[in-house]
Amino acid sequence: MARAPSSIVIFLRQSPYSTLQNSSTQIRKLTVEPKYFEFTNEGIKPNQNHEVPQSKDQHFTDIVREVTLIMRTKSKWEQSLLSDFPSSNFSDPQFFLQLLKQQNDAFLSLKFFHWLRSRSNFVPDQVSCKVLFDSLLEANACNAAKYFLEVSGFIPEQGSLERYICCLCDGGMVQDALGVLVRFKDVGICPSIVTWNSALRGCLSIGKTDLVWKLYHDMLESGLVADIETVEYLIRAFCSDGQFMKGYELLRQVLENGLVPRNIAFNALISGFCKQKNFVRVSELLHTMIAKNCAPDIYTYHEVINGLCKNKMLLESLRIFYDLKDRGYAPDRVMYTTIIHGLCEKGWLRDAQKLWFEMINMGILPNEYTYNSLINGTSKRGYFKEAMKLYDEMHDKGYGENTASYNVMISCLCLHGRTNEGFELFEKMAQKGISRDVISYNAVIRGFCEKGKIVESKNLLNELLAHGIQPSTSSYFPLIKKLFEVGDMKEAKRLWNDMQNKGLKPKAHHYDNFITALCIQGHVIDGLDWLAVMLKNKLRPEKATVKRLIQCLSQYERVSIKSQDRSCRG
Repeated sequence: MARAPSSIVIFLRQSPYSTLQNSSTQIRKLTVEPKYFEFTNEGIKPNQNHEVPQSKDQHFTDIVREVTLIMRTKSKWEQSLLSDFPSSNFSDPQFFLQLLKQQNDAFLSLKFFHWLRSRSNFVPDQVSCKVLFDSLLEANACNAAKYFLEVSGFIPEQGSLERYICCLCDGGMVQDALGVLVRFKDVGICPSIVTWNSALRGCLSIGKTDLVWKLYHDMLESGLVADIETVEYLIRAFCSDGQFMKGYELLRQVLENGLVPRNIAFNALISGFCKQKNFVRVSELLHTMIAKNCAPDIYTYHEVINGLCKNKMLLESLRIFYDLKDRGYAPDRVMYTTIIHGLCEKGWLRDAQKLWFEMINMGILPNEYTYNSLINGTSKRGYFKEAMKLYDEMHDKGYGENTASYNVMISCLCLHGRTNEGFELFEKMAQKGISRDVISYNAVIRGFCEKGKIVESKNLLNELLAHGIQPSTSSYFPLIKKLFEVGDMKEAKRLWNDMQNKGLKPKAHHYDNFITALCIQGHVIDGLDWLAVMLKNKLRPEKATVKRLIQCLSQYERVSIKSQDRSCRG
C-alpha cells in the first residue's frame, strides 16, 4: 500500500480518532490442522472420512468460507466460534482480510471486528482496516464508520477520508463532516471539488445557508475553482435566503459562459418567483430551460402549479395540468394532491372528486395529505357524513396519526356544531403525544365561541399562550367578536389591544365585524371610532358596514331629536 503523505499523517495524529494501539504487539500466525470440517447436529466437526490431503492455502480458504457461512446462519456464533475451530488463530491479519473479502457484508465484518477486539491479542492492521472502512462508506454506514475510526485507531488515506466526509454529509452528520474538513484546512491540504460540493449540499440539506457561504469562501481561499455543481448549490442557497434575484443573476452569468445547471437550480428559482407572484420571470425561466435543452420535468411543473394554486390562480394551474397530460406527462401523487387541494379550497368539490377517482384508477393511491384536502373540502361544502367516511377510511389505511390530520377533523366537527366531539379529539392529541399547534387551538376556540362558551374559549387562549405557541388573529378574533356581541366591551378591547401588542394586525373584515357588532349593541359612536381607525390603517370597509353605520346614525339622530323635544316640553 502506498504511503500517505506526511501532512496527512500529521493531520490524523491530531485527529481525535487516532487511538491506534502499539503496533509492536506480537501477532500469532494462523495455524490449522490439515483437515476438512463438516456441519453436524452437534456443531462443526472434522470430517474424518475425507483423507485427501490439501495445501495449506486451500485449507485456509476453506476455513474462512466456513466461518463466513456460520456468521450468516448462526445467531450466536460468537459464543462457539473458538470451540468450533480450536486450532485457528483468528487474530491473524491475513485471516481477517480474507474474511472481509469473503463476507462482502460491511456490518457482519464490523461485528467480527468487535468480536476480535474483545480478545487482548488482536491488533488490526492498516490494510484490513482500509478494506473494512471503505466497505462501511460504500454501505453509507456513516455512524458505523465514525465509531470504527474512534475505536480502531485506523489512519485513512486522503481518498478514504474524503469519501468519509461525503458519507457523513449524505447521512445528515454535517457538523462531523465539517470538523474533518477543517482539519484538512489546518494542515494545508485542499480536498477535491467533489468533497467541497458534498459539504455544500449537506449544509443546504439542514438549512444552514450561513455555512454554505462560509464554505464557499474557504473553498475560494484554497484556490479551488467552482464547477457547475457548486453554482447549483449557490443558487439554491440564494433562494433559501429569499434572495431570488441574486440567484437569477448568478444563473444568467453561468448561462452566458456556456454552462447549464441541472433542473434543480431552475426549480428553486421558479419556486421562489412563484412565491413573489412574479410569473413573468417564471415564464422566462421555462423558456430558457427549453432553449438550453434542459427540458422542464414533472418537478418543474409541480413548482409552477403549486405556485399558481397558492396565489389563487386555479384556472391557470388547471390549464397547465391538463396540458401536461395531453403532452404525455404522467402527473404524480404530489401534483394530483396539489390540484385537488386547490379545487377544494375554491369549493369545486365535484371536480376534486373526479380527479380523486382518476388518480386511483391510474394506480396512484392517495396519502394523508390527499385525504385531508378532500375531507376539508367535503366538510366545508356541508357533507359531514362523507367527510367522516373519508376520515375513517384514512385511518383504516394507517394514516392520520399526526397534527395536520387531527386539525382537519377537529375543524370539521366544530364547523358542524359538534364542538364537544372536536374538543375530545383535541384532548386525545395530548394523550397520544401528538403536538397541538395554533390551528388546533383556533379550531376549538372558534367552536366554543359559536356555542357561547366564552370562559372555555378564554381558557384555551390562555393555555395556548402559556405553552409558548405563537397566536394568530384567528386565536383572538372569534372571542373578541363574541364579547362584542354580549356587550362586554371592556374585555373585548383588552383582548384587541393584547392582540396588537403581539404584532398581530387585524384585517379589514375584522373591523367590519366589530363595527357591525357595535351597531347592533347600539354603540354607534364607538362604531364611528373603529371606522376612523380602519381608515387610518388604509383599510377599506365593506359597503354593508358603511350602510349599517349610516342607518344606525340616522336612528341615533331621531332618538336624540325626540329626547330634546321631550326636554323642551318638560
